[in-house]
Amino acid sequence: MTQNPFLISPERLAETLGRPGIAVVDASWYLPAQNRFARAEYDAAHIPGAVFFDQDAVVDPASSQPHALPTETVFADAAGRMGISDTDTIVVYDGMGLFSAPRVWWLFRVFGAKDVRLLDGGFPAWQAAGLPVETEVPSPAPAQFNARLDRDAVASLDEMQTWVSNGGRQIADARPADRFAGEAPEPRAGVRAGHMPGAASVPIGLVTEGGRLKSPEALRDTFAAAGVDPDAPVVTSCGSGVTAAVLNLALASLGNADVKLYDGSWTEWGSAADTPVETGR
Repeated sequence: MTQNPFLISPERLAETLGRPGIAVVDASWYLPAQNRFARAEYDAAHIPGAVFFDQDAVVDPASSQPHALPTETVFADAAGRMGISDTDTIVVYDGMGLFSAPRVWWLFRVFGAKDVRLLDGGFPAWQAAGLPVETEVPSPAPAQFNARLDRDAVASLDEMQTWVSNGGRQIADARPADRFAGEAPEPRAGVRAGHMPGAASVPIGLVTEGGRLKSPEALRDTFAAAGVDPDAPVVTSCGSGVTAAVLNLALASLGNADVKLYDGSWTEWGSAADTPVETGR
């Protein structure tokens, strides 16, 4: 098992697989340009007993944002149908190693689960270790998940406008550098290109290597080079709130307990008519 308290090694997970109170979640999700299909890959092979968490479906149905934070009721119902309780040890992974799983790690934590881990290296590391996979989709018994949203962990559009105007909290943008600079178009129609004034560019590729989180020393160097103090209050953002959670994981791993995630992220900010946008690096 790694020293990072938020990670679990494939070998350690294999030792505990199938025990009561252990829930394994495939949280794979891909951008359209990646031309990969999470549910199809899950059906073809997944960790034995793992359930599939559909990040496009477990959202707030009343919101126009693509990955809007679900209500407590929606999340509790979804987790319960997956057979997951808030008292379980929950292990989350994805098909790229460390890309979309941190969002679901973050979701379970903000809704009250106390022990949520990420599989170190994700499904690629599990396969590389020669550990078993299955194609059978499990039918877990329903469970009770007592969802209690930690609202302090989530940033709203109003809060973001205040911080952009007046400061008070660092903003770390996890999108690729060319999208941050406005040099590449946004993948969603009607969303302006660029970034929030004062935001720092910290693409997730700078904090990961080979599908794993970089060392604490490398993470500190990365944030410092981007102009972000990893020990001071931070709010993370990305395209739609998924990959921003990679930065939340990185900062939490460094001991920063004051990190929020802007759930609407650039899709909300870049679509609004009255939000300032800057371009360039």
